[in-house]
Formats: sequence, C-alpha cells, structure tokens
Amino acid sequence: MSLLWLAAWILEWAWWTPRRLGRALQAQGRKGTRYRGGWREAWFKPLPLGSHDIIPRVQPMFNNAIKKNGNFPFTWFGPTPRVMIPDSELVREILSNKFGHYGKQKSCRFGKLLANGLANHQCEKWAKHRRILNPDFHHEKIKVTMIGMEAWI
Repeated sequence: MSLLWLAAWILEWAWWTPRRLGRALQAQGRKGTRYRGGWREAWFKPLPLGSHDIIPRVQPMFNNAIKKNGNFPFTWFGPTPRVMIPDSELVREILSNKFGHYGKQKSCRFGKLLANGLANHQCEKWAKHRRILNPDFHHEKIKVTMIGMEAWI
C-alpha cells in the first residue's frame, strides 16, 4: 500500500503538477521552454576567440528561452515553472509588493541546514533579524568598509 502511495506521489510531483502548471501559464499567454533542459549544446560548443558574450555560456537556458519566446518566458526548475522578468522596474515592484502574492520560497530540510539566515526567515523572525542587521547597512559604515577594502587591494 505504501509503495502505491509513493508511486502516486511521484507521478503527482513529477508529471501531473508540472503539466497542469505549464497549461495554466500557456493559457495566460506565456510562452516557455519544454519541461526538459537544453543546456548541453552551450557547454560543449567553444566560445569564439575575443568574444565577451558569456551569457549563452553561463546561463544558456535563460538565453535560449528569451530568444525563442520573447519577454517574460517561463522555464522549468525541476517540476516547478518560473517566469523570467527582465525589466528592473517590474522586479522592483514585485519585490516591494506588500500584498503577499510573491512569498519566499520554502526550503527543504537540507537547505535549512545549509543556509538559515535572513533570506529564509519570515514574519516576526525576519523583522527581528532585520532590525538587528539594519545598522550594519548604514551609509557611513559601508563607506568605511569600502575604504578598508581598498587598502587590501
């Protein structure tokens, strides 16, 4: 019985949910990549001499998605689709939105072991840690830190 439950859960996670989400994004008029990666071509194709265009090499999936599907395409990260937003003003609006539509990602247990900081906290715990860290990001302290870093260089 537990084996059947596990098989159903894997199908839901890896097949049915991604297909449902992909169809929902396409119904909104979004174009995107297939539910598979396409990075091998960029890794094995040599960069031309004298070329500084490293985006196709460093982030080939994003580069190909924008070339093929225009602005605001979606790509797949495992079974989760993600919409790319290339406009800095829209990114600022999304990140400063107070309505809660764009919450933080939930991290897995292993991720919590690796990184348990301000980026992972929410609500009261985030506010408490932000108040503690806020004085360190004052303009004068950053200026002193940058001057100190120049002495090392």
